[in-house]
Amino acid sequence: MKGVVLAGGLGRRLGPLTQITNKHLLPIWDRPMIFYPLRSLIDAGIDEVLIVTGGQNPGDFMRLLGDGRQFGFKGLYYTYQKGQGGIAEALGHAAKFAGGESLCVILGDNILEKSIRPHVEQFVRQGSGARILLKKVQHPERFGVAKFANGRIRAVIEKPRVPPSEFAVIGVYFYDANVFRIIPTLSPSRRGEIEITDVTNHYVRQGNLTHGVVSGWWSDAGTVESLHHAAELAARTWFRPGSKQKFWRPFDLWVKELFDASVASPGHPARRHRGR
Repeated sequence: MKGVVLAGGLGRRLGPLTQITNKHLLPIWDRPMIFYPLRSLIDAGIDEVLIVTGGQNPGDFMRLLGDGRQFGFKGLYYTYQKGQGGIAEALGHAAKFAGGESLCVILGDNILEKSIRPHVEQFVRQGSGARILLKKVQHPERFGVAKFANGRIRAVIEKPRVPPSEFAVIGVYFYDANVFRIIPTLSPSRRGEIEITDVTNHYVRQGNLTHGVVSGWWSDAGTVESLHHAAELAARTWFRPGSKQKFWRPFDLWVKELFDASVASPGHPARRHRGR
């Protein structure tokens, strides 16, 4: 299985922060947002990942991440989405990268506490079709919401006024290779975008969709409020003194190397001080 991180979009709800950078490069506590979905994928054993970006800053991802080998990836790859065609349209750019394999697709602003490895393993056993991940939330009307009947999802309804359940569809999806035959058959929504909800509902109609509920906390980071909320959760879990969990050892070593190299540079204040 390969991974795809969808990191395009203009991030208008995070303006003016996104006037000068892609929202997925904004910080969640002390590290760029893009590292959180990448951590989720590598922790699940997925080490070949395509990053779909857009806007005016695609080169910034490559400068930050390179080929990913320093973080344990077999390879990080990049492609560019022109305009605002929607999440499913962005996923369509991954067809060549997938090469007939199944994919784990994660939205670049999704921050998860716990590993998604159990869901990856379940989808591998499933063998075909699709799988989506859910989380019980207080305000499901902000998200796509699962509608159930007899314990199975019968539809996903995008931002309903009256939610049929409390279970939001988070931004982690598993699709087989058929997804690239489905996407071209879909029509744009009233927003002018190809919706990922329509992709998921296509699998529902085929009777080939399963779901799981994630453990631990989950947050998106698409608004100023949720950006700060995600940072607080991350700090409490991984970064504050006394935190019991480690974030991602290869990343932490990389940060240490950057810091050590910075301190060792002649212009660093610490070196100037020692030289007096």
